[in-house]
This record gives sequence, structure tokens and C-alpha cells, in this order.
Amino acid sequence: MLRIGHGYDVHQLVEGRHCIIGGVDIPHERGLLGHSDADVLAHALADAILGACRGGDIGKLFPDTDPAYEGADSLKLLSAVMGYARERGYEFVDADCTIACQEPKISPYRDAMRANLSAALGVPVESVGVKATTTEHLGWEGEGKGIGAWAVCLLDQR
Repeated sequence: MLRIGHGYDVHQLVEGRHCIIGGVDIPHERGLLGHSDADVLAHALADAILGACRGGDIGKLFPDTDPAYEGADSLKLLSAVMGYARERGYEFVDADCTIACQEPKISPYRDAMRANLSAALGVPVESVGVKATTTEHLGWEGEGKGIGAWAVCLLDQR
């Protein structure tokens, strides 16, 4: 049985933090605020996977109130989410992800993001799509206040 999942995440841009998106530490004057490394793309994809296997959301498995996850590497969390889905009998088929931000520019890092996400999931890089939009200076993303990400994925129940 095929199952579709959708995920969405957002993190505020602040000074004094790294800007980690899709496991890539992008040079930028501001970074993403969060309990973990705040990798907005990995979080959105994790939520999409959890949605497809009806496992809740990333906060259910890794609560931001638990000190064990403070500063956590979100690619490791994504890998654990995929392990959770596999334990429930699901295999990853495909995903498509979109990042919304005015800056930093995503295109120079897109291939590295795809490689990082696919490695964390244990799937071919061709199974993970990543793209970006600037929102043309509209909304909080366009104003540079934060970065949002959406992901959809397809899982197959064995």
C-alpha cells in the first residue's frame, strides 16, 4: 500500500547560530534558531515520513523539551525517523522538498543537500528532490525573518 506524507517546518533566522539546511552549513550572517541544529529541511522531510506512516510528528519522537536533543544533528534524527518507518513496515519511495527563503541562495548547495538527505535515509539520491523559492520579498520568508520548508514523500508498506 502506498502512503503519501506532507511535512512543513519553519525556523527563525537569528544572529549567533549556524545556517544548516539539508545538512549543509551555509555561510550566512544569521542562522536558524531551534532546540536542535534547526535544520528546517530535514525536519520537514521527517514530518512527511512520519505523516505517511501515521507516526505523528517529529516533536512526538524528539520533543524540544528533552535536553538529549539540544543541538542534535537533524540528519541523525531524520535517519532515526526512517528507521522508525521501516520498523513499521514502510520503505521510502520518493520525496520532493521546497525551501522558502529570500537568502541565503540555495542553488549552490542543492546537490549537497540531496546527497545528505538521501544518505540519511539510505536511499538513492535520485529519490530526493530539493528546490527553492525566494517568495519575491513577500511574507516573513521574503523579509528575511526566517526560512520555511515543505516536503512530500511517498512510502510503500511492505
